[in-house]
Amino acid sequence: MSWDKAIIGNVTLKQGGPLLWIVGPCVLQDLDLTLAIAEKTANLGANYKCPVIFKGSFDKANRSSGSAFRGPGLESGLRMLETVRQKTGLPITTDVHECSQATAAGQVLDLIQIPAFLARQTDLVLAAAATGKPVNIKKGQFMAPWDMKNVVAKVRQASKAPLLLTERGTTFGYNNLVSDMRSIPLMGAFDCPVIFDATHSVQMPGGAGDRTSGDRRMVPVLARAAVAVGCDGLFLETHPRPEESPSDGPNMVPLDRLEELVRCCVNLRSAYLADPGPNLS
Repeated sequence: MSWDKAIIGNVTLKQGGPLLWIVGPCVLQDLDLTLAIAEKTANLGANYKCPVIFKGSFDKANRSSGSAFRGPGLESGLRMLETVRQKTGLPITTDVHECSQATAAGQVLDLIQIPAFLARQTDLVLAAAATGKPVNIKKGQFMAPWDMKNVVAKVRQASKAPLLLTERGTTFGYNNLVSDMRSIPLMGAFDCPVIFDATHSVQMPGGAGDRTSGDRRMVPVLARAAVAVGCDGLFLETHPRPEESPSDGPNMVPLDRLEELVRCCVNLRSAYLADPGPNLS
């Protein structure tokens, strides 16, 4: 890998540096709850000397049921995220699902996220890149890691801004995902920071019939594994009361347990950097 650093808002992700944390609730609900989560994550970043980006979705466009809560919408959601940045100083990110959302998002966000199901949507990827903002693209659950090279090429034809790639599991039969840790070094070969999404990787898509299920017990297991093989950052969704979250509650990290995971992964990162293991190529 030859990338050196990626500047996102007021944080700098450095190759061989501290883990980047992209953390927040699955879907934005109200401002008070959003700020409480953001303040907690900001404090953890300061205490453990790690860069943090706050994440929250304004629209959960991909839902099992048409009656499921989707979020506050584009305008209200972006205003909420702007308030988070003003109050906490954290850079902000959210996912866009349509080309028409990219311009508005680019005027506010520090990092634009492309959801996994839309990783190959050329117009959307190019619209995000055209904003000039850094972009984080999640590898599709249906894609091999080496196929992300084509997505990288699309973005780099349109923008010189930092590009992050995120591993978030691969479809494994019905209602299940499996995480192949080989994806991290394989995608790292495309000269991009690689993030591991530890909470979406434990999803069971459609596993509860009219909604997605998951197994949060596996979040620390997969997060530790990803850090041990050299991911550059972790993506985690958290909530003070996951059972009350209108989206992805079963695979979210309880906010009061987040520090345990941060501390563990920071220690593992130090061990990895001290001895990343042999290169047998």
